[in-house]
Amino acid sequence: MILRRLLLSLLFGFVSAGAGLATCAPDRVDLRGPWGQATYSIEVVDTPETRAQGLMFRETMARREGMLFVYERPQSVSFWMRNTLIPLDMIFVDARGVVQKVHRDAVPLDETPIPGGTNILVVLEVNAGQAEQFGIGPGTEMRHPSLGDSAAWPCSTG
Repeated sequence: MILRRLLLSLLFGFVSAGAGLATCAPDRVDLRGPWGQATYSIEVVDTPETRAQGLMFRETMARREGMLFVYERPQSVSFWMRNTLIPLDMIFVDARGVVQKVHRDAVPLDETPIPGGTNILVVLEVNAGQAEQFGIGPGTEMRHPSLGDSAAWPCSTG
């Protein structure tokens, strides 16, 4: 009986440790705020070519999927919806992983510039309406490996 408990404890410890290690992944972002938490499966675009292409010409995107635009350093960013067929929410995040601005319901094919602000390191695009649905806004924290250990919600903490 003692051996069985010990084995179960060890097994649970390994499962818990594995769950802790799985808290961050390159193909996933987590968001948290007073409203709770949300997780998205993402595609990372981190080169000038892939960022320029973005979500252009795609006709659909699953409910809990998104695209994460990662820059080499914090900077001023501006987006548009040229050749983008899906209405989007754009979530502009600083180097600490804190949301600075949310642009809701970007209109497909609209070429009007959408300024994201200064000192932006990553931008998360999700289906329109989800930022409002979850309560994502300025102050929301993001967790992703691209943000590093100095993030407000670093990957190194479970």
